Amino acid sequence: MKNILLLLVCLLQLNMFAQNRLQKMEPVNFSQVTITDAFWKPKIDKVATKTLAACIYQTEVATPRLRNFEKVARAKGEEHEGIFYDDSDVFKALEAMAYSLKTHPSEAMEKKCDEWIDKVAAAQQPDGYLNTWYTLKGLKDRYTDMSMHEDYNAGHMIEAGVAYYNATGKRKLLDVCIKWADHFDALFGPGKQHWVTGHQELELALVKLYKITKNDKYLKLADWLLSERGKKLAKGYTWTDWRDTAYAQDVLPVKEQKEITGHAVRAMYMYTGAADVAAQTGDEGYIKAMKTVWEDVVYRNMYITGGIGSAGSNEGFSVDYDLPNEQAYCETCASVGMVFWNQRMNLLTGEAKYIDVLEKSLYNGALDGLSLTGDRFFYGNPLASRGQHQRREWFGTACCPANIARLVASLGDYIYAKSNNAVYINLFVASETAVMLNKIQVGLKMETNYPWSSGVSVKIDLAKPTVFELKIRKPNWVDAAENSLYKTIAAADSTIIYYVNGQPVPVSFTDGYISINRKWKKGDVVSFAYTLQPLLVQAKKEIKQNDSRVAIQYGPLVYCVEGADNNGKAWNIVLPANTPFETMAYKVQDETVTAITARVPVVSVAADGLSLNTTTKKIIAIPYYTWANRGKNEMQVWLPTTIKDIKLNY
Repeated sequence: MKNILLLLVCLLQLNMFAQNRLQKMEPVNFSQVTITDAFWKPKIDKVATKTLAACIYQTEVATPRLRNFEKVARAKGEEHEGIFYDDSDVFKALEAMAYSLKTHPSEAMEKKCDEWIDKVAAAQQPDGYLNTWYTLKGLKDRYTDMSMHEDYNAGHMIEAGVAYYNATGKRKLLDVCIKWADHFDALFGPGKQHWVTGHQELELALVKLYKITKNDKYLKLADWLLSERGKKLAKGYTWTDWRDTAYAQDVLPVKEQKEITGHAVRAMYMYTGAADVAAQTGDEGYIKAMKTVWEDVVYRNMYITGGIGSAGSNEGFSVDYDLPNEQAYCETCASVGMVFWNQRMNLLTGEAKYIDVLEKSLYNGALDGLSLTGDRFFYGNPLASRGQHQRREWFGTACCPANIARLVASLGDYIYAKSNNAVYINLFVASETAVMLNKIQVGLKMETNYPWSSGVSVKIDLAKPTVFELKIRKPNWVDAAENSLYKTIAAADSTIIYYVNGQPVPVSFTDGYISINRKWKKGDVVSFAYTLQPLLVQAKKEIKQNDSRVAIQYGPLVYCVEGADNNGKAWNIVLPANTPFETMAYKVQDETVTAITARVPVVSVAADGLSLNTTTKKIIAIPYYTWANRGKNEMQVWLPTTIKDIKLNY
C-alpha cells in the first residue's frame, strides 16, 4: 500500500508540472525526420564522416582528452594533460556521434562510442563524481572554485548520455550521468551548499535528464541553479576567471535581467536553460525576462549573420550597437547557442520571429564555422578580412568543432513542431516525417530547393480524412524587417498565394505563421513560393561601423565579396544603393551555390601610387558561409556605397 501511495504522489506531481507548462508546441524529434535536402543532406553526410573523423582523431590521438580518462581509471598518480574543461569536448563529440547513428547507422561508430563510454564510466568515482582535472590533481580541491567547469563538463556529459540512450537504447552512459546528478544534488540545493555555475550548461542538461527519467528532482535542481544567480554570495566562494559578475550573467537574478552581458556562450546556454525550466514549470518570471533580454540581443547586439558577441576580450558583449566587422569575434558556439535558445522561445510562445533569428544564425553565423570539406573550422567568424583569417584543423580550446557537428547532425530537431491540433513547418528543408495528432498519424513530405529557390510543396499522408491546422512560417526576409537592426532597401513582394492541390485557398496569418485549417485527406499537396531576389540591406544609423555601407541578402543567406572571385581584392569595391543584380550558378570548391553579380565601381591605385582610378567591373558575391575555403583572402560583408568611403578604408 505504501508503494502505491508513493506512486500516486509521484504521478500527481508530474501531472501538476504538466498542467503548469507554458509550452505552446513540441518539436518533432530529429530521429523522426528523414532529411533528403540538396542543401543540408551533403553537410549532414560530411559531419557523419569528415567532421566526426576529425573530432575522433583529435580527441583520442592528437590530444590527451580521452587519455585523461584512461589515467584516472589506472589510478597510478599520473598527471593531467591539457585544460580543465577538456572533458566537455569528449562529451560533445559523443553527442554528435549519437545523433549521427540515427542518420547514418554504423557498427564501427557505435563500437567507438561504446569504447569511449567504457573509459568515461571507469573514471567515475564511487560517490558519483566525475572530472579528470580534479581527480588527477587532487580530489580535496573539487568544488572549491565555481569557475572551473566541473558542472559544465558534467552538463555536456548528460546531454551526451541522453542522446546516446535515445539513439541506441543503451543505458551505460545515462546511468553514469544519473549517478553524477544524484551526487551533485546531494551536495547542492536549498538548505545545502550554494553554487553559481561558472559556465552555464548544466541547467539545460538537467531538464533533458528530467524528461528522460521523469524524476522531478533534476528539474528542481535546474531551477535552483538559475535562482542562485545575482545573489552576490558571501566570501569563501571563488571564481578565478570571472572578470566581473556581468561576465557570467550574475549581476541580477535571472528573472530580473533585462540586458545581455558578458560571455556570449554562457548567456545562450543559461537562457536556453531558463526557457526549458519555464516550459516545464510554468514560471512566467523566466519568460518575461527572456523576452526582454531577447529584444536587447536582436535589436541592439546581433550581427546581420545572426552572430553575437562582438568582443574578443570577454568572448561576448560590449556595449549596444558595437558591432565591428573585421574585429568581430562572433564565436561559432554562440551562434549554435542562438539556435538552441530561439527554438525554445518559439516553442514557448508560438511566435515565428524566433525561428527567423534561428534561421539567420543557422545558415550564416553557425554554418560559417564549418568548412565545405567538413574538417576545417572557424572559432570566430569575422565579417571582414584583409587576408589574415584562415580555417584551422583544431583549437586548444576546441568547443566549436564538436558543437557545430552536433547541431548539423541534429538538424531534424528544428524543421517541424506540433501542438494539440496543428503541425508547424518552421524550416524549409526537404524531408519526410510523421507526427501524431489526436491519435491520428499525419505524414508530411516536403520538397524544396531552398535556399537557392523558394518554391515549397508539402504532401499530406493520412489514413483517413482529418481536420487540423497546417501552420507555415512566413520568413521575415520576405518583408522589410521592422524593429530590427537591419532593413532591406527594397522589400520583396510579400503577396503570397497558397495552393492546395493546385487551387488557391484562404489562409489566416498570426504570430508569423500562415494557417490553413481544413479537413485534409491522403495525397493533398500544399504549394507556395516566396519571392526570392537579391536585396540590399542597411544597418541602423547607431551601428557606426556600417555607416554609408550596404550588405547583400538572398533569402536567409547573407553574402560577401571575397578576393578569390574578384582579382584578389575585396576592399576596393563600391556598391551603390541602386545597384541592379543578377544571379548565376557558381561553384565554391565542390559546393554549388547561387552567386550574385553586378557591374559596379572598382577602385585601383594609379601608376603614380598617390591617386586612385575608378573603373566599372563585374563583381561576384558568394554566400558568407562559403568564404575562406580557398586559402587566405580579403573579404567583406558590408560594402561602401560611395568612392569617398573607399578612400577612407582602402
